[in-house]
Amino acid sequence: MANSRYQPVDATKVPRFSDVATFLRTPRVAIDPEIDIGLVGVPFDIGLNYRGGPREAPAAVREASRLIRMVHPVSGIEPYKLCNVADLGDAPVNPLDKDASIADIEAYFRGLAAQNIRPVAIGGDHTVPTPVLRGLAGDGPVGILQIDSHADTLDELCGTKINHATFMRRAVEEGLIDPARVVQVGLRGSRFSPDDIRFGEEAGFTILTFDAYEEMGRAAAIDTIRRTLGTGRTYVTVDIDGLDPSFCPGTPVPEIGGITPRDAQVMIRALEGVDVIGADICEVAPCYDPTGITAVTAANLMFELVCVIARAIADRR
Repeated sequence: MANSRYQPVDATKVPRFSDVATFLRTPRVAIDPEIDIGLVGVPFDIGLNYRGGPREAPAAVREASRLIRMVHPVSGIEPYKLCNVADLGDAPVNPLDKDASIADIEAYFRGLAAQNIRPVAIGGDHTVPTPVLRGLAGDGPVGILQIDSHADTLDELCGTKINHATFMRRAVEEGLIDPARVVQVGLRGSRFSPDDIRFGEEAGFTILTFDAYEEMGRAAAIDTIRRTLGTGRTYVTVDIDGLDPSFCPGTPVPEIGGITPRDAQVMIRALEGVDVIGADICEVAPCYDPTGITAVTAANLMFELVCVIARAIADRR
């Protein structure tokens, strides 16, 4: 049973518009070993080569998450009764120094892992999983579910090795992930070259382009995800551009013809029973979405991830 002092604000008693926004209206606290799931902002977007803006995502998703309630509508999971969930603030970043920021983010998440805190991070651009995985994967390589329109397996971009298009390649090279337990879903859009996804194919990733996903259908795709990941230690990374921009326009690199928020929800729900050790949602750029629906979608997917992780924690106690 969770500690009562880590309960979120009850919207039936305190209006949603009231008080300072936190992720899912959970208490904003310092790192504490009693915390099971840490909700963390990573306002870093120096790794982009096109449009900026994801540094603003943590604040926007905190605000949007005022909408979220206490109980999952399908599974019935009540995450705040299963474990302690809290907003830990933002990981440290230096807006003028990419390398220093990456080192600081890695150290921060390594500290969470040392306290057995499973993070759900709101980036930031898709460079963010590199330091997060470096911090979390100390006990050996993990499986990955990547919802994305891009493979992120380039060797370099604009002469740099660490950026939002290289994190999956670096993760393989550094032994952070197990290629046989990687599923990439939603890949689409024009490519820099024919080699853009070849690294993942040769490494042994299970790659479901959006065309393949559409042809096989959601149920078959979920079956592939579950068979590939198994029940072992797994990390989930969601690039919001994996979703169709008609639903989520607030992203630096929109790609038409993508999956729906509903599909993303159901794929995450299907991870119940998997040992999800952490997750991130990246590339939300509120400045390109005056409606705010991109941040609302990210907040809902954050809750889906919290429910899956809470069940994983409860099952292993």
